[in-house]
Amino acid sequence: MLNQIVIFKLNNEEFCVDIMQVLEIIRMQNITKVPDVPDFVEGIINLRGTVIPIIDLKKRLKLKLVDYDDDTRIIIIKIGNKSVGFIVDSVTEVLHVDNDSIKEAPDFIAGIGKEYIESVVSYDDRLIINLNLNRVLTESEKKEIEEM
Repeated sequence: MLNQIVIFKLNNEEFCVDIMQVLEIIRMQNITKVPDVPDFVEGIINLRGTVIPIIDLKKRLKLKLVDYDDDTRIIIIKIGNKSVGFIVDSVTEVLHVDNDSIKEAPDFIAGIGKEYIESVVSYDDRLIINLNLNRVLTESEKKEIEEM
């Protein structure tokens, strides 16, 4: 069985998400700051009449921050009843991978909590960390975002 994944980069490392999690991928936009939110929440955007909270995925995963540029993208996914955007450095490709190339994640990967990692995809000579963006937020953070 083939799985479709969306490959994106954070600090030159490749990550992916299952394409079924992704509602859409948009270019970086002006983000309206919101007071009194966790530091990884950049703010909100208005996307065709829908207010969407925007999370900087690098801040959330405690990775080194760099300035946004022309390649920066926002991956929009559904968490509960709310659309949420995650800022990534770039979205590079969509791949079809078979089940054999998807491996269980090792217990510890480069400082990123295992709770966020769904699996590791082995494709050609690449190892791509498959994130579950639904798990990136705690239950209380999800509630806070749903109230935005």
